[in-house]
Amino acid sequence: MDWASRPVLVTGGASFIGSTLVHALMERGASVKVVDNLSSGRLEYIEDSVEQGRVEFIQGDLLDPALAKRSVEGTSVVFHLAADHGGRGYVDLHQVECSTNLILDGNIFRAAATAGVDKVVFASSGCVYPNYIQTDPNEELYLTEGMVGPPYDSDHMYGWAKLMGEMTLRAYASQGLLKAASCRYFTVYGPNGKEDHAVIAMIARAFVGQNPFEVWGTGEQIRNWTYVDDIVEGTIRTAEVIDDGTALNLGTDERIRVVDAARMIIEQMRLDTALKFLPEMPTGPYNRVASNRMAKEILGWEPKVLFRDGIARTIDWYVKHKDRDKVRTSLGSMLTAR
Repeated sequence: MDWASRPVLVTGGASFIGSTLVHALMERGASVKVVDNLSSGRLEYIEDSVEQGRVEFIQGDLLDPALAKRSVEGTSVVFHLAADHGGRGYVDLHQVECSTNLILDGNIFRAAATAGVDKVVFASSGCVYPNYIQTDPNEELYLTEGMVGPPYDSDHMYGWAKLMGEMTLRAYASQGLLKAASCRYFTVYGPNGKEDHAVIAMIARAFVGQNPFEVWGTGEQIRNWTYVDDIVEGTIRTAEVIDDGTALNLGTDERIRVVDAARMIIEQMRLDTALKFLPEMPTGPYNRVASNRMAKEILGWEPKVLFRDGIARTIDWYVKHKDRDKVRTSLGSMLTAR
């Protein structure tokens, strides 16, 4: 796909992942429009490009069907990343808020089909996978795309809404109303990430010298944290290749225990502290790691950034951009808020 001057819309384009995607699309020459209500995004992430006229920015809530209709006009490809979402604490504690994604997604899909948009690329999540198969951290489990099926058991309302979004897009594609694709993101981290997600939360704890250093859960839960640049490359590649609504995993195949991630961050930030485990806090599934075999075969994509290297980059960004006293004062609320 030739991105030069191609008109694209990135919903949620002032967010952590969305803003990284916006910059990558601009580098490819795309003409980029962003819609974001700035509930969790930050205009500063794309402000220079907006001021230079390289990005058109609309601030507003896509729960409004009229705004969804206006936003997609004249657009070739819609990258739909906007969602009411957050880290583990938010996903567990804000079910009503996450349910609004069902409305938001429906508005965008319907508006895109009505406006004759060529393709919608949907940011889905590893939260669509059944909880009941992700309980044993001692099992060497890699979640494959076909594991999403009856009996469905997605991760809270957020996961169910993502699953419904995928199914809806497949229906649009099968009826010839839209070309479509879904990207199942797995535990994304990197610069501009927020403290309500585990990696940034752990970096923040080390940054303020928390002692003892708190780890939610037993520390045995396993994740495959994936660097944001790799996620963005996979998302663009998906847009270039997939038309029929297929959902693909985007994630590294590194299996990392939360306790090991905490120790790595403590080591890199040269902090001398004890660990304190909080099993009563929200943890999510204990064994969530993607298989990226299909993405390799279909897209020719695989992650390039190892976790240890990505952590070093993210720590450098965090230390450079954050104020220690402000983080110390507000960290408690940061962990569960948007």
